[in-house]
Amino acid sequence: MIRLIASDIDGTLLQGDESTLRPALFGEIRRLREKGILFCPASGRQYHSLRRLFAPVAGELAYLCENGAAVYGPGSPGPLLGKTVMERGRALTLCREILAMPHCEVLISGVSTSYLCPKEQDIVDHIRYFVGNDVTLVPSPEAIGEEIIKVSAYCREGARQVEPRMAPKWGTEFRCAVAGEKWLDFTLADKGVGLRCLCAALGVDLGEVAAFGDNDNDLPMLRLAGTPYIMAGAAPHLCQQFANQCRRVEDILGTW
Repeated sequence: MIRLIASDIDGTLLQGDESTLRPALFGEIRRLREKGILFCPASGRQYHSLRRLFAPVAGELAYLCENGAAVYGPGSPGPLLGKTVMERGRALTLCREILAMPHCEVLISGVSTSYLCPKEQDIVDHIRYFVGNDVTLVPSPEAIGEEIIKVSAYCREGARQVEPRMAPKWGTEFRCAVAGEKWLDFTLADKGVGLRCLCAALGVDLGEVAAFGDNDNDLPMLRLAGTPYIMAGAAPHLCQQFANQCRRVEDILGTW
């Protein structure tokens, strides 16, 4: 029996250049809710961005935000059920290292907003208008007043080119995962940590969870879920790990 569905967004519910969800998804979410099945976006995006994306059903969902570093229950707004904070000094050192790399920008996440120290304007426009985050511009990472829950490198030349340079050093302190073509995320949490937190708060067994994803940062969640699905367009090394594959999440939701 499935009681909770956790789904990645970028590359999973949104594919290619899509920036809005298909209306049919909202109908499926409402239908499943009536059957007692809760839907949960699980993303590297922030809470406010996800609520905007799911506006027609925003109050009916749980949320795994910032790759599991912030977990919210249903409501308008929902309660913060869990937050995993990075050690500030090391997080700031990581931010400065990312900023020093050519062709890279840093995105720093608090619970309430995303912080940018932009070297070029395109990153501000991308996060504010395409991703839909609340954004605060700061002169340096040290100017951020709140606790840091995620640090992301935006790699214009591709995240998989930058990962071999950063993961060996930082992977011993933080979880490092490719989160998209140009994104490399660092957290103390991951989507598996977030899923465990949510299930504990809701009294849902992990065997009662279905999960959908397409990238490395989805693996902790997919490995915990009783019914995991990988997107058919994911990298071959990911597809090899999961028997269940699909091209559209809605195709599977409609069978439950």
